[in-house]
Amino acid sequence: MSGLVLMIFLAGHLINHALGLISLNAMELGRDIFLSFWRSAPGTTLLLAAITLHIALVFYKLLRHRSYRRLAGKDIFQIILGLIIPPLVILHIIGTRVAHEIYGVEDSYSYVLFSLWVATPIQALLQSLGLLVAWAHGCLGVHFWLRLKPWYEKAFPALYSLALILPIVSLSGFINGANELERLNADTAWREAFFARLNLPPDLIGWAYTTRDIGFQVMFAALGLLVVSRVYWTIRYRRRKVNAITYPDDRTVLATPGLSILEASQLGNIPHASVCGGRGRCSTCRIRVTHGWDKLNPASDKEISVLRRVGAPEGTRLACQSIPAGDVSVIPLLPATATVRQAFNQPAYLQGQEKEIAILFADLRAFTKFSEQKLPYDVVFVINQYFRHMGEAIEENGGHLDKFIGDGVMALFGLNENSKTASRMALNAARSMSKELEIMNENLKSDLPAPLRIGIGIHVGQVIVGQMGYGSATSITAIGDPVNTASRLEALTKEYASQLIFSDKVANLVAEDFSELTHESTEIRGRVEPLGIYIVEDAQRLPYFTV
Repeated sequence: MSGLVLMIFLAGHLINHALGLISLNAMELGRDIFLSFWRSAPGTTLLLAAITLHIALVFYKLLRHRSYRRLAGKDIFQIILGLIIPPLVILHIIGTRVAHEIYGVEDSYSYVLFSLWVATPIQALLQSLGLLVAWAHGCLGVHFWLRLKPWYEKAFPALYSLALILPIVSLSGFINGANELERLNADTAWREAFFARLNLPPDLIGWAYTTRDIGFQVMFAALGLLVVSRVYWTIRYRRRKVNAITYPDDRTVLATPGLSILEASQLGNIPHASVCGGRGRCSTCRIRVTHGWDKLNPASDKEISVLRRVGAPEGTRLACQSIPAGDVSVIPLLPATATVRQAFNQPAYLQGQEKEIAILFADLRAFTKFSEQKLPYDVVFVINQYFRHMGEAIEENGGHLDKFIGDGVMALFGLNENSKTASRMALNAARSMSKELEIMNENLKSDLPAPLRIGIGIHVGQVIVGQMGYGSATSITAIGDPVNTASRLEALTKEYASQLIFSDKVANLVAEDFSELTHESTEIRGRVEPLGIYIVEDAQRLPYFTV
């Protein structure tokens, strides 16, 4: 919250500078409006409290860090920017607000621009740099805070553009206002009236630089305190018994007491996701504790709230909030490449869930022969058209595209619905896929030696659903015997010269009259008992089933 207050103050300051694109008088008018709040008693109290609290929180966190090596590069960059700000802006603060309060100096834009642009041009450069550094530091802080909000991804382009445009417009206004003041300063009468109105004390400049030097001494003392804290943590924890944290593949990190599991992972070069940088906000560092649960500190209300938000199963902790007091064994639940998306509330099935769903397999007939007769470009064009048409048909009927396998398609129905609805959705999808294939054949008849044909198999059953894979190849999929059965029903369409075959179980759940369809019982490899199936020559002949 303190950082947000400072960003609002800084944004107002930048907007005020930007008014220089209009005129120096516009800058002065904007200043009066800007200061009407920030120099009022509530505004002054709010600003001073925000500055004090922000600095205090930053140093508190830096002093508590047992090692800076665990910090991500972006966090280190933000900290460095924050440490650069005070030495760049301290003289400006002393020469304006502090001088106004102590000496009654009228720190108008004319006074500031003359001091920076005319009297000491090097200060104009330093203040411009300080403004950019402060804005970049603040924008990073806002980004780290907002990136865990579900709406932020859509708003990011607009906010990013604003973050770039505002300082550019502000500096342009500053330069334009400074040039106008320089022209005015060439007029002797204006210059004499300007200095008479300022009535600067003779010792003001010496006092300002002396005060700045005192500020520098305080900053160096603060940096020295950070160095002392490093020595303190090193001495303290090297004398204490280490904890063994074991990861998959028998990798072990020996961590000093007081380190969180996330800190231990980072110190031991164990890849571990942490989008929020270990602040306990994003949940991407979550782990499953397989041994030593009783050796961990109790989960705080904040941690419990985050785990509930993502539907984490029992036995899950946040690595950044888990501090072992003994040996523990853990398994990181997300890949090290996890993004902000994994920090949002995710459906329960992504964690791994047993559920009865409908599985659809589809495959193009004789496409290998077709591909051997065509140029690679033509093959890619046709297969992409096929995937687009089939994908749209599946998604329009509530299905989830699991994967494309060569010229085949696997889709899941009922991830969030019951099995009856899932079965109806799958049959509707098969009907739509048949229609889409007919449209595609018509559109590409000049490119196809013969119309494309498709075989579709549908079965329903209890499977394990979850997000499976590795790295960028991770996807929502299902495993279990019903998946294999659906695949074999698709293969049977060749034998029966049909477009669709679905199982008795699908028909029973749909609860419609299929007496006009051919019904048989067939042996399915991998199953002990024969399976009843319905054979559909043309899936478009199926009625639309209400879901």
